[in-house]
Amino acid sequence: MHILLIHQAFTALDEAGGTRHFELAQYLIQKGHRITVITSPVSYLTGKSKLDSPRWVVQENPIQGMTVLRTYTYPAIHRSFFHRIFSFISFMVSSFLVGLNVKDVDMVWGTTPPIFQCMTALLLARIKRTPFLMEVRDLWPAFAIAVGVLKNKLIIGASNCLEKFLYKNADTVMVNSPGYLSHVRQKGAKNVQLVPNGVNPSMFSPLSTGELTRRKYNLLNKFIVLYTGAFGLSNDLSIILQAAQILKDQTSISFVLVGDGKEKSNLLSYSEELGLSNVLFLPPVAKKEMEDIFAASNLCIAILKPVELYKTTYPNKVFDYMAAGRPVLCAIDGVIRKVIEDGKAGIAVPPGDPQKMSEAILQLFHSPDEASRMGQSGRSYVEKYFNRADTANQLEVIMNNMRRSNG
Repeated sequence: MHILLIHQAFTALDEAGGTRHFELAQYLIQKGHRITVITSPVSYLTGKSKLDSPRWVVQENPIQGMTVLRTYTYPAIHRSFFHRIFSFISFMVSSFLVGLNVKDVDMVWGTTPPIFQCMTALLLARIKRTPFLMEVRDLWPAFAIAVGVLKNKLIIGASNCLEKFLYKNADTVMVNSPGYLSHVRQKGAKNVQLVPNGVNPSMFSPLSTGELTRRKYNLLNKFIVLYTGAFGLSNDLSIILQAAQILKDQTSISFVLVGDGKEKSNLLSYSEELGLSNVLFLPPVAKKEMEDIFAASNLCIAILKPVELYKTTYPNKVFDYMAAGRPVLCAIDGVIRKVIEDGKAGIAVPPGDPQKMSEAILQLFHSPDEASRMGQSGRSYVEKYFNRADTANQLEVIMNNMRRSNG
């Protein structure tokens, strides 16, 4: 089967960001399928382009069986909300035009966010007379409305209409969290399938100590509290800084925040304002280089703002933390908290509460054996229930069934 994936934020293992789609594609290719990806040269995480100068389209072949087409995208993705929307729309148009020239396609796979690229995927699927698989990784526009990013009533109305239109016209809607099932069905999706976020456990070494990272950043003999990922409005990272302030006299505890995003400059200023010498900000790191950073950590944080809708999410980073064999401090309520509790993989604290976060950090700092047991338990749990190979098999079954139904 030749699968066409439309994904503006597609990330390979040598890039920073979530690699769910690259890893799933690897498994599909091993099963004999072929993947063409249309993506942007502009990093969704950093806002920087991989290319020295604007180009209409650049072809890459990162592995045998995969073709990546990086098509022109307006680069000012982090300048403002409206610049961000313009960037999404520019990719929607360019990916559609490039997609028209991709031949012999058997399946079109669109993923959201951003939701606009799913319009491209739907149009290409109909033109090529192939099934359209719509993957939902974020409840947009609901999340944007909930955090106050999207306020204009006209835009909200149009966005809701687009969301419903896509759900109703997708041959299958695939969600990566059980918390999304009810929402997409209420919005009109008919055939809904769950393929949860997961992880390839072989990418991480739980027994490693991360000595290279510790030496590089002068963190030997420190209890390292780690956050990795996006530095956005939703991530509520100021709470981590406030917890660091509470613990500033605990000189053996260091906070390391790895990543990028439009809020990073504000967070750097806030850290300076608080006078935090126990916080280290690091740039985003390619997935294949993350193993030693995870290994250097003693405790890993997953956090989102205390928004009701965020109870529905399955953040990628949690599964990476667990696969690395590190306990998770989960400042997110809902379905991901249940994963942590069922897997005995860490401690859950209320979102938005730096005092409770600092208390949980101190608890595990003073109880290294307990922290180790949590890490081991989390690793075993994701190996059994959230192994990437198993989720890739689920995806292949869905795609094969869609192709058969399409005749």
